[in-house]
Amino acid sequence: MTDTKEPALLLKGISKTFSGVQVLNNVDLSLYPGEVHVLVGENGAGKSTLMKILAGAYQQDSGNIIIDGKVQTKWNPSIARSKGVGMVYQEFNLLPYRDVAENVYLGKESLKYNIVLNKKKMHKLAAEQLEEIGIKVDTRSIVRHLGVAQQQMVEIAKALLCDVRFLVLDEPTSALTFFEIDRLFETINRLKLRGVGIIYISHKMSEGQKIGDRITVLRDGKRIDTMSIAESSTDKIIKMMIGREIKDLFPRHFCQPGDVALKINGLSTKAKLKEVSLEVRFGEIVGLTGLMGAGRTEVARAIFGLDRQITGKIEICGMKVHHIIPSAAIKKGLGYVSEDRKQDGIFKNLGIMENIMMAGLGKYFKKGFLKRNTEVTVAEKFIKSLSIQPPNLKKRVQYLSGGNQQKVIMARWLALEPKILILDEPTRGVDVGSKTEIHTLIDKLANEGNAILMISSELPEILGMSDRIYVMRDGAIEGEFDRSADSEQLIRCAMGEQACKE
Repeated sequence: MTDTKEPALLLKGISKTFSGVQVLNNVDLSLYPGEVHVLVGENGAGKSTLMKILAGAYQQDSGNIIIDGKVQTKWNPSIARSKGVGMVYQEFNLLPYRDVAENVYLGKESLKYNIVLNKKKMHKLAAEQLEEIGIKVDTRSIVRHLGVAQQQMVEIAKALLCDVRFLVLDEPTSALTFFEIDRLFETINRLKLRGVGIIYISHKMSEGQKIGDRITVLRDGKRIDTMSIAESSTDKIIKMMIGREIKDLFPRHFCQPGDVALKINGLSTKAKLKEVSLEVRFGEIVGLTGLMGAGRTEVARAIFGLDRQITGKIEICGMKVHHIIPSAAIKKGLGYVSEDRKQDGIFKNLGIMENIMMAGLGKYFKKGFLKRNTEVTVAEKFIKSLSIQPPNLKKRVQYLSGGNQQKVIMARWLALEPKILILDEPTRGVDVGSKTEIHTLIDKLANEGNAILMISSELPEILGMSDRIYVMRDGAIEGEFDRSADSEQLIRCAMGEQACKE
């Protein structure tokens, strides 16, 4: 694959500064035809900035973009696309109120008589494109009604529709389950055979080692090293990424659970759920997993009152709750960190302090005025305890890394001192250092007696952090396991291939 003497794409000596802060410093990156080049680094290391320069969204301060040995003197998004650069961003760029086909063919619409959209043709071709990458989605579905994982696959289909030579995938599996990841890897292998070069950005070490050919590590805007996947190891890569060793990615200290904090029995909703029953005890982390569309997020939304229940019972601290709504859930001691922090979590144009205080504003009013001093004290407490960077109350959240945005959302709910926390994909799109910090926080909360329901598509996370595990399939609980379970058992259960009730 890399027998070719010259790379098809070369980023040479790329540097970039924002507001006096150097985010890239003389970075080199090469890509050969039919190669998967894995790019790793902590949030804020410069990965996304480097790729946005390649896509033409940013202009480098110095350095060159070289394609087929020729320096590109002019570069912008249109030229990048014409040269075969395709980009799938971590944060989606979809039109939420348009259907799937319209999004896949955005800017490449098929016209009838050169006047009106040929929607029949667009839906047919979009369905074929989605089928090629292993997903069946109704192309007439409005994008805002799709789950995060389905939106991710629509983004990938949109990028592949162009005649790409160089495809950048920025955290492409952050919302996908193990089954969809395998399908994506099959697609990547087919693209490699067609000679497409792929830059694969991921925080999941196992993925890079499975799909990659070479790996480059960035830290603080600098290239630390480039090596073949065969030369790399997880410990070696992590140490280069963060400049220190991480001994335990899942720092779990199991303790004896207490009384039942949350219990649902026979819960059904219009959204998807079919007689779901589960319970979570104080001092316990209960994992909830399953394939894409299994109903995991719908369970969280129903418990928190975002989706209306049709049948079933919800008990919080032994008290039955009928037709709960979010404000009542908060009063009863529930906190909910949603899976899509961009859409449902952060207020991107507000500062860190405003984001932390948003869920509990009612607590900080006195005679119609906000108690500003109290707000500042509480926000500073969590900025310090969660190591939110930068530690600036007024810093707009949109400019924080994914890991720090997630910490801000966690701080918002911790400020309310909830008894029960529902965490939907709490480490999605978060680097390994921040992931360990969040895992440590979750473990600490459980050991302090809080009840945690943790939804995750990452099986190592589910197995490493959970006291007990529920597996969902087609809107129902398919099986329940203790922490001695292994990945194969969970996968078989999620696919309905074995009887898996305890």
